[in-house]
Amino acid sequence: MTELAGAAGYLFEAGMLKRARRSGWWVAGVRDPESIAEHSWRAAVTGMAIASLEGADPARTALLCVLHDTPETRIGDIPKLGQAYLTAAGALDVVADQTAQCPPRMSDTIRDAVAEFEAGETPEAICANDADKLECLVQAVEYRHQGVSTVQPWIDSGLAALRTDTARRLAREVLDQDPLAWEQARRNPAP
Repeated sequence: MTELAGAAGYLFEAGMLKRARRSGWWVAGVRDPESIAEHSWRAAVTGMAIASLEGADPARTALLCVLHDTPETRIGDIPKLGQAYLTAAGALDVVADQTAQCPPRMSDTIRDAVAEFEAGETPEAICANDADKLECLVQAVEYRHQGVSTVQPWIDSGLAALRTDTARRLAREVLDQDPLAWEQARRNPAP
C-alpha cells in the first residue's frame, strides 16, 4: 500500500455523493431529486458569495460547504422526518473513520473543516451554514417552478434558519425571481 492509497480511497468514497440523492425531497414528491454532491457544489458557490459580501474568507467558506455532507457517504442523507426516529453516528466520528487512512495533513484538513462547519461559530462556518440552508431554499424554489407544490415548508425552514443579513437578503431576491430570469435576460437584452 502506498502513501496515497488512503487518499485515493477517500476520493472514491466522496464520489458516492454524486450518486446519493437528497432524500428529503422525496417527502415533497420530487421524483428525481438532486444528488448530495450537486447540493454541496451549489452550497459552496453560495457560501463563497455570502462570505464575500459578509467579509469572511470565501475560499474557506467554500471548503466547509464542499465537505460538510461527506459523512453522508456512510450514514446517508437522513431527512428531518427520519431524524426523529434514528440516531446516526456524529459527523466528526464518521469523518475520523473516513480519513483514518489518509495522509495526516489531508486528514487534518478534512476533519478541521467538518468540525468548524459543525460548530458553526467562525464567520466562515456561519456563512457556510447559511449557504447550506439558502441552497436548499433555492432548490425548493426551482422545484416549485417545475410544478412541485409541496415545498413551502423547506422554504419556510430555510428562511427561519438564516443568520447573516446577506443570506436573508439573498433569500428575498430568490423568492422574488423567476429561476430562469437570468436566461430570459440573455435572450432579450435591454436596449
